[in-house]
Amino acid sequence: MTGRLYGVGLGPGDPELMTVKAARLIGEADVIAYHSARHGRSIARSVAEPYLREGQLEERLVYPVTTETTDHPGGYEGAIADFYELSAKKLAEHLDAGRDVVLLCEGDPFFYGSYMYMHERLVGRFETEVVPGVTSVSAASSVLGRPLVQRDEVLTVLPGTLPAPELARRLADTEAAAVLKLGRTFGSVREALAEAGKLDDAWYVERATWGQQRVEPFADVDPESVPYFSLALLPSPAYKSRVDGEPAVPAASSAPVEGGEVVVVGLGPAGPEWLTPEASAELAAADHIVGYGPYVARVPQRAGQQRHASGNRVEADRAVEALQLAATGARVAVVSSGDPGVFAMASAVLEQVSAGNGAGARVRIVPGVTAAQAAASRVGAPLGHDYCVLSLSDRLKPWEIIERRLDAAGAADLVLALYNPASRTRVTQLENAREVLLRHRDPGTPVVVARDVGGPEEDVRVITLGSLDPAAVDMRCLLIVGSSRTVVEEGPDGRSIVWTPRSYS
Repeated sequence: MTGRLYGVGLGPGDPELMTVKAARLIGEADVIAYHSARHGRSIARSVAEPYLREGQLEERLVYPVTTETTDHPGGYEGAIADFYELSAKKLAEHLDAGRDVVLLCEGDPFFYGSYMYMHERLVGRFETEVVPGVTSVSAASSVLGRPLVQRDEVLTVLPGTLPAPELARRLADTEAAAVLKLGRTFGSVREALAEAGKLDDAWYVERATWGQQRVEPFADVDPESVPYFSLALLPSPAYKSRVDGEPAVPAASSAPVEGGEVVVVGLGPAGPEWLTPEASAELAAADHIVGYGPYVARVPQRAGQQRHASGNRVEADRAVEALQLAATGARVAVVSSGDPGVFAMASAVLEQVSAGNGAGARVRIVPGVTAAQAAASRVGAPLGHDYCVLSLSDRLKPWEIIERRLDAAGAADLVLALYNPASRTRVTQLENAREVLLRHRDPGTPVVVARDVGGPEEDVRVITLGSLDPAAVDMRCLLIVGSSRTVVEEGPDGRSIVWTPRSYS
């Protein structure tokens, strides 16, 4: 019989914080395995030492590199991959011999733990069991004496190795956070916290629950003194507001404070190159950015600016939140893809104002390049004459109205720009729309299928109405259906040029 592999979490460092099961398995194991640097010392072994017994075999897995350079032909990643393969073979020899192996892991084995690399190589060959441990994040919260999160708050765990701009965006988008793997990354993490406007709320915790633990405000830490086993912690903002007597988010007053306003900003269809100078200025001046998560992520982070990301079906709630923030005197930018007045947030905000929310709040609209304009530009000028813009989504209006409008636009010989043509839950509307339009259009009518224009997966095709396959269209597509006058010609590079004449003469 083969032995069994145990990935045992040791907790954050205090041997008394190890679980009863972990201590038992360590004492019973035939083989104790642990990682170490080339100096031979192992933190994991030192934590488990009170539970070791005489006669146990010890398998030391020595990293060939940690932070230094290597002459391995595959670089650092190649050296580490080879090390994991060799380590797995060493453990497999013990397991094949029928010996049970406990692989020690600081914290929790599946929380940035080294054990997982052995697990993925051996789980298909041997029986395995993972014993969870107290994480460094929980330990840091404990020694700080502040809760991580409560009620509906969101906790985000991040590695400090992320680029500073990405860290800043994610820190600004969350309420509570832990950033691990400091050491050499301390400078970029500090920069990200400052850019997210959260440096003053962050705490530095080093070797939590160890004898040499250290806790102090993050802003006060000397970067030269920071080891790898440290983290940044942003604890519960709701708890902080109760203890310090400061609201985590200012409550809306019954009357707007002078200076507060909501600016609904169009981001254009894709990256920063589609953003207008006016929109860029409004985003930079805002105290708060409110919007659908992926759109908020497209806004460059500014120091002190707070971000409020939400899902794509809570437009009304998003509008109310923006108006409440503006009522405190804040400058709030509500972001939309494309133009905010085209199937987007401008109407949602004005609907809430009309309903009595945010009474007296100033609302401005900053236009953006629409998806229809972007798609048309890729093929020529299909919108060169009269055209109709229509959404095929029946989430906010019944299909009967959509069909009636399609029929009228088709009879009027208008070019159509069709938004929201399909989704995972709406799979029949486009086929129905095609059948309606074929009552009035020739099957050879040109159709532009534009997907992710300006994005990394951009794909623009020119087909015909008769050959349109609804299964090849998804929510990220926009369709332009030509009129009887729309022309398709082959350009000098072999691509199709689509244009609609300005005149019927």
